[in-house]
Parts: sequence; structure tokens; C-alpha cells
Amino acid sequence: MTDPVDRPADAVDRPAGETPAPRTRPPRWWLLLGRDRGAAVAAVILSLVFLVALFGRLFIGDQATRQDLRASLRPPSLDHGFYGLLGTDVLGRSVVARLIEAAGTTLYVAVPAVLCSLLIGSTLGMWAGYHGGWRENIAMRVADVILSFPSLLIAVVVLYVFAPSALNIVLILAVARIPVYLRTARAESAELRSRLFVDAARTFGTPSWQIIYRHILPIALPTLLTVATLDFCFVMLTESSLSFLGIGIQPPDVSWGLMVAQGRQYLQTAWWIAVLPGIAIVLTTVSATVLAAWVRLATDPAQRWRLTLPKKRRGARATVPSEVIA
Repeated sequence: MTDPVDRPADAVDRPAGETPAPRTRPPRWWLLLGRDRGAAVAAVILSLVFLVALFGRLFIGDQATRQDLRASLRPPSLDHGFYGLLGTDVLGRSVVARLIEAAGTTLYVAVPAVLCSLLIGSTLGMWAGYHGGWRENIAMRVADVILSFPSLLIAVVVLYVFAPSALNIVLILAVARIPVYLRTARAESAELRSRLFVDAARTFGTPSWQIIYRHILPIALPTLLTVATLDFCFVMLTESSLSFLGIGIQPPDVSWGLMVAQGRQYLQTAWWIAVLPGIAIVLTTVSATVLAAWVRLATDPAQRWRLTLPKKRRGARATVPSEVIA
């Protein structure tokens, strides 16, 4: 008679003759993305925006700044080639070319600001949450001080004192958004430091930075990336607001917010100057928000199975598949 200890773990309590259920590999992320039409459309829109921002300037040349007063306030039309597709502004500059140029400027501000705040805030937060004590208290008090001032107000004051530039906007927004990642990473690290696998690594003498990098960061990273995706929308809207107020991106550079500000006085006669960059801002922010919600589910092993269900069955009443429980 075979000792149950020598038998496979999944066969101890199984009736005789019953074969174990086959384990299925989780679907690839692009297959999961294809099943969610909203997230797929959002991913396509964001990919197009990033591609246009990265490579669009190589093809338009100086079309974004070339003036032609004879073509002033020309409406959108197919009669004047590609650069006249979305009309021209008061100086006869192509709105298509300016939208492409503004996409690069907007992302040049938003992406570095989010990456800097993500790296600094996450590093400090996981370090403070893991060690606790006075380190955690100091980190949280610094975060509270920064959060006590509205980020937009800080940006307005600093940019009013110093010269408005893309670099200054990036630095201000990065510092203002550090507490968001610091508090999130601190909460994740403080919860994970008491887990059994962290205690085991600490017992074997693993340095604290290796424990944070190898054991805490992989678990906290999906949450931090989701926060970063949502924060990208906030930073982009803040930059657009600053440019709209006249203390953000300055001419001859152009951003979507600056285009809205320059075209607001022509809304009744040339609506396309302000409306089209506004639509670009809305599409980009909504797409990033939708994709962030999908990424949060796709990177969570406990919730990823919901993406494999038909859309009508996704909800609180959906039952967990047996292979997830097994």
C-alpha cells in the first residue's frame, strides 16, 4: 500500500480513477486586450499619440511655424492638401502640423514628470515602509507638507517668479506628484514586510535593499504603474491649464493647452483652432484612464480571470473558475 505522503499532493483526496484537471496557462496580455474593445481602442489611440509625438516632427519640418497670412483662418478642407485638412489659424499656420508639434511638447513635459515622481516617490516610499520607525515618520511628514499646497497653485507661483519653460514645468510637477507615489509605495511595503517570504529572506541575512528589489517591488509595481497611468492624465491636464493661463509653454513652442488659449477668441469664427486641440486632450486622457483600469485587472493575479469572461458576465456575481482556485 502506498503511503499518502509519497503520492502527489493533488491525488491524496481524489477518488480512485479520477484524473486531475489540466492546468491552463493564463492568456497572453494581447489576447486579453483584444477581448476588451474599450481597452483595445484606448491602447490604439495612445499608441498613435505616442508615435505621432515621437516621429511626427521628422515629417512636418517647419510647417508648424510657417506663416501665410493669405491663408488666415482657412476652414478645414480637402482642397489644400494634407496640411490644410484641419484648417489654419489666424497667422495661416497649419493646424494639423501644430497639433503634431504640440503632441511632442505635451508628452515631453508629462512623461518625464511622471517618471521622475514615480522613481523618487516609489523608492522613498518602499524604503520608509520597509524600515518603519523614524524613517517612515519623516517620509510621511514630508509628503504631508507637499500635499498641503495645491500643485497647480505651486506651479503658478513658481512659474510666475521664474521664467516659464518646459524644464521648470517638469521639475515643479515632478516634485508636486512625489507624495502620491510615496504614500502608495509606503502602504504596500508596510503591508508586505510582515509576510512570511520577507521574514524568510531576512532570516537568511539578505540585505534590505535586495529584499525590497526582489520581493516587495514586483508585488507593488502593478499598483504603482496604474497610479502612474492615471497621474499622466493629471500632469497633462495641469500642463494644459498652465499653458492656457499663459505661464506654461511659451511661443514659438506650442502645446495643446497653448493652442486652446490662442484660439479661444476665435471660437465663433474659427472654432477648429481651439476645439481640435481640446478634443486631442480629451481623447488622450480618457484613453489613458480606460487603459489604466484594464492594466490594473491584467496585472492582478486575483482579478485577471475576469478579463477572460464575456463582458456581460463581468461583475460581482461572476464565479471564480476552478483552475484559478486550484
